[in-house]
Amino acid sequence: MLKIENIFRSYTDTQKRVDVLKGISLKVAAGETVAIVGPSGAGKSTLLHIAGGLDHPNEGKVLLNDQDVYRMSDAERSRMRNITVGFVFQFYHLLPDLTALENVMLPLMVGENLGSKTQAIEEKAIRRLQAVGLGERMDHKPNQLSGGEQQRTAVARALINDPALLLCDEPTGNLDSASGNAVMELLFTLNESERRTLVIVTHDVLLASRASRTVHIKDGILI
Repeated sequence: MLKIENIFRSYTDTQKRVDVLKGISLKVAAGETVAIVGPSGAGKSTLLHIAGGLDHPNEGKVLLNDQDVYRMSDAERSRMRNITVGFVFQFYHLLPDLTALENVMLPLMVGENLGSKTQAIEEKAIRRLQAVGLGERMDHKPNQLSGGEQQRTAVARALINDPALLLCDEPTGNLDSASGNAVMELLFTLNESERRTLVIVTHDVLLASRASRTVHIKDGILI
């Protein structure tokens, strides 16, 4: 479902060009779990962001269900991200003034002519929070939740639009081992029960070992 073809990405930092990705190609099948590993600065997160339409490559293509992501307009790409792709980040990115329930509802409320849909959106968000074990915590704000609870809230938010593809950037990297294991089990249970395709950037050896395939990046090259 995901094809990354000959991706190059560089940045200019204080007038010096930094080549981050140097011609990476990768295919991910529907329902597959892929771990992307490598040292810090190797280009793992950059590749994930390009795969999900968050960052533009200098060269190359990203095809998601045979649609060329970077030939879309900005509006089309934003809609694709909101519907087809779910993102889970290391630092959660929850809005601090919203409850867990409101954070999970947010992707479904962006750009909608809500009308009578608000109740249906709330009911769906409640089901998603219950599915990740937070049915009793949905009225709490992020600063009232543990790190593991915040990450499970972020997973519920990523799933609210029923995306086919989940892109996870160090999803256990900011958690203690018990919370990390709980999030890891949640992600792979979703893959098994709902056939979500998972692409996970991680330094966690145990998490990478659970994936059906592991790819290694070093110095911007797939090895």
